[in-house]
Formats: sequence, structure tokens, C-alpha cells
Amino acid sequence: MEAQRKLLNSTELCVDEALCGLVRSASGLCLLRGLRVVVRSDLKNLNGRVGLVSGGGSGHEPAHAGYIGAGMLSAAVAGGVFASPPPASILAAVLHLHDAGASGVLLIVKNYTGDRLNFGLAAEQARNRGVSVAMVIVADDCAFERPGKAGRRGLCGTVFVHKLAGALAEEGYPLDKIVAKVTEVLKGIGTLGVSLSPCSVPGCLPSFQLPPGDMELGLGIHGEPGIQRSKVACADQVVNTMIDHMTNPSSQSHLLLNSGDSVVLCVNNLGALSCLEMAVVTRAALSTLEARGVVVARVMSGSFMTSLEMAGVSLSLMRVDLEVLRLFDAKTSAPAWPNLSSVCVSSRQYTVEPPALRTWAQGGDAHSEGPLSPVMRSALQRISSALLDRQEELNALDRASGDGDCGNTHAQAARAIQEWLCIHVVPGCPGQLLSVLAGLVQEKMGGSSGGIYSLFLTAAAGHLTEGLSHAGAWANAVHAGIQAMMRYGGAEPGDRTMLDALCPAVDELLKVKAAPSGGEMAVLQAAVKAAELGAESTRDLTARAGRASYIAAERVTLPDPGAVAVAAILRAVLESLEEQS
Repeated sequence: MEAQRKLLNSTELCVDEALCGLVRSASGLCLLRGLRVVVRSDLKNLNGRVGLVSGGGSGHEPAHAGYIGAGMLSAAVAGGVFASPPPASILAAVLHLHDAGASGVLLIVKNYTGDRLNFGLAAEQARNRGVSVAMVIVADDCAFERPGKAGRRGLCGTVFVHKLAGALAEEGYPLDKIVAKVTEVLKGIGTLGVSLSPCSVPGCLPSFQLPPGDMELGLGIHGEPGIQRSKVACADQVVNTMIDHMTNPSSQSHLLLNSGDSVVLCVNNLGALSCLEMAVVTRAALSTLEARGVVVARVMSGSFMTSLEMAGVSLSLMRVDLEVLRLFDAKTSAPAWPNLSSVCVSSRQYTVEPPALRTWAQGGDAHSEGPLSPVMRSALQRISSALLDRQEELNALDRASGDGDCGNTHAQAARAIQEWLCIHVVPGCPGQLLSVLAGLVQEKMGGSSGGIYSLFLTAAAGHLTEGLSHAGAWANAVHAGIQAMMRYGGAEPGDRTMLDALCPAVDELLKVKAAPSGGEMAVLQAAVKAAELGAESTRDLTARAGRASYIAAERVTLPDPGAVAVAAILRAVLESLEEQS
């Protein structure tokens, strides 16, 4: 028996429980007791208007019940998963709207045999009871070049029809006028889907097999296989292939689309694509259409008509004029309808200029050298060499408690400093140098390490000016940097981080204020020794911050690589100063 992969209570009750969850979370919806029929809770507001009913098999959520509300559907009828709803339930929905005062009822039906038969039977039964009923069949699938007798399938373009018909009904248009308008608009709607995985009805095996790395073009929303299988390509290429196929004039199912046409684009998640992937596909679709001269008036991107957990996407296009766009923009209270802007997508300027900031690259040339410049240059060279020499050692330490790249990130910073030193002067003001270094490591080092070092250097820089760079000022600067790291990073001494090397070192450095003249080097030596002992002590500490905090303590028995790196930096500074003294 296959392991359960769906978060359900039972396969038999999942549809009823899902409908209950929906209506309890949306105050504008109600259930007809004992039936899988969801209706507007404010049907008294129909006031002689046309009522709209749609529906179909479950598993396509938020379709169709999510589109119930003023300005869209009045009721939706759910069948079992991927199964057409029974005629009795459809009839109950129609009669409920009729009894609430609807002047007529429009059934919006996707083109599947079961839906056509069951909705058609309910329509005939309702007419026999004196109800004015009409039915619109949505057949927007662009997959098959030569559709068979069953015709094109009804897909996500159905949601466009819900919106336009709902807007017309809300404005009080009669049933025949609504049917005429949406029938006309349907000629300009097309949809095509692609999937990277099949889906499975609860309690059943997947509807088809798709090997890893393959994708299926033109599949249906019930898991029916598509028209073409190929290897997964990049998003831009997949989207281009889809739009090529949808608009291929040699296909009987193609959507006529010319340069200069305006469209509404719907990028529909079939169930399991990440938001990141959806945004990439949306960008690709916009770029592809605009490159063909098509004006994208509106875009909707999200989950609108899904296929359970299928990892795929469908693209729906609807040609629009000003009147259709007005209806599309009309307000609705349907819970699943997105909050869209009424600004044309293609004509909107979507980037703005960032503020002008001085970059690390500009900083060095904006300042002149001073007496301390050679000293600081030598120290930076020594630090860079030390970090590059210990790259593999730091990586090895990090593999025991992180992702094994601590040495690499410090080496990136070291190489960036070396490159910077080759083409820039070292400013005479230590604070200006630290500001430059802060920007350099932020951009070149990357990750949390780059942020931590940049934070330390930025906070320290404010305590060192050209006229305030004595040993006590350096100690205060380092102390300020550590305080900023603890304030924003949340770590403290004892948490098994670089602070376990830095904090003992700064405690020693602060003693320089009381040291006798010429005693500065002895203080620095003590600070370096304290940093090295602090780094070694992390071997016995339990990590409470950083990635290592997620690993069992008994598995972390080596010193913290960040603390070891800090001790190495301080040792390099000491050796550089000793060489120059």
C-alpha cells in the first residue's frame, strides 16, 4: 500500500470537509445543507438580476466556489474529485437562485462530457419548472491541432467567463444579453498547460507517469496526458513554446493573436509550483507577449484552477477591448479573485532609480593618504594572506557544524581586499578605511558572514576619525563594533560564535587606556592571546546561534570556525605591527 501523501482525514469525506472549511472561512458563502452546493449568503441582493451557476469536479480549487460573490458567481456545485456533480445538486442550485428572486439562471460549464450531460439535464428539468435557464460551454483548450468530436476542453479560461458574466449580471443585463456577450468573448480566449509531474486522486495512483526531468505539454486539468512530452527546458523556452503553440494558425484550436492586440494574461498554478517559479514564468510570459507586439492590459498570477498537486502551469489569454476590460475590472467580493490593479501592465514603468550611494569602490579614491596609510596597508595585506592560508582549515571546521564554506567566504573577502589594495590608495583616516572595508565585504563576501563583518566595521568606523586614532580610540571602536553585532545579531559570548574570540580580546584592548606609554604592544599581545584562547574554548560550548545551533551538541566538537578566523585576523594585525616597530 502506498504511503499517504495528502493531508486529509479520509478520501470519502475530503470534498465535504473542504467545502465546510471554505464556507466557514468566507462569510459571504453558505452551503445548502446535505448537498455539495455553495451559494452566496446575500442572495436577497440578486433583486431580479440573473444568477450564475458553475461547478464541476473537486480538486480544482479555488474553482469554482472561490468565485462566488457579488460581481461573479451566485452558486457553485461540486462533484467528487475530478467527477461531474450530479444533476440533482445542480438543479437544487438553480431552484435556490430562482426562489431567491433571480430573473434567470446562466449555467457556465466547462466542455467535458459529464459536465455537459449533467448540467444539461438539470437545465431541462429547471425549464420544466418554469425557470429561465441558459447554458454557456467554455472550450478554451489550445492543445489539439485537430480536436475530435468532443471538441476543445474547458480550462482556466472559464474563470474569465465567470468574471465577465458576473459583472454583466451585477449591472442588471438580461440573460440573453449576457449569453450573447460572453459567447462573443469566448472566441478570443485560449489556454494551454504544461506539467512537470502528474497528480493523483485521493486514494488512487497517479493518473500518468512522468519520469524526472520530463514535462508534458497540453495536458488536461484532470490529469489527462498531453500532446507532447519533452525534457524540461528553461522557463523562457517553455513559455515561448506554449505561446507559439497557442497562436499557431495551422492549428484549428489556435487563438488568433496579432501585434497590437490587447490581452488579459492569466498565469495559473496547476497546484505545486512554488511562488518563485510562478513569478519567473509570469515574467517570461509578459516578455514573450510584448516581444510579439501584444499589449498586456492586465495580468493575474496565482492559483485559479488547479489540478490537485500537479507541478505545472497553464497560460490563459483573453483578447480585450475597452468594454471587456471595464467588465474585467469591475469590483467583486468573490474570495478567490485577486486584488488587481487597473493600470495597463505593458505601459507601466516598473523600475525606479535607486538613491545615489557612495560605493566601496569609490571610497578609496575620495580620500588622501596619511601617516597611518602604510601601516594599515601592511596590516590588510597580512590579514588577507593569513585568511587565504587558512582557507581549507576553516572549511574543515565549518563542515562539522555548518555548510563547510567558512574558509571560502573569508577567502573571498581576502581576495577582494587584495584586489582593492592594488588599485586604490589607503585613506589616512582609519574610520574612512573601515567604511570602505565594510562596503567591500558586504558586497564581495556575501552571506551572513559578510553582513556580520560589515556591521562590525560600520559601527567601529564612527569612532575613528583622522584626529582620533590613538590606541584607546581603536579599542573603543572595536568595542562599538562588538556591541552592534550583539544588538542586531542576537548572539552573546558563550553562544559558540566569533564573539567568543572577540569579546575576550576587546576586554584586554580596553586596558590600553590605563597602560603606560609604550605599553600598547603588550596590550595587543594579551588581546590576541585572549582571542586564541576564546576560539579554542568554543570546542566545549553548545551552539546557541548560527547554523551550528541546529546540530546536536555531541556532534560539534571542534572550535567554531568564525572564532578561529577572528583570532587569525588579530594575530595577523599583531605580526604586521611587530614587523614595522
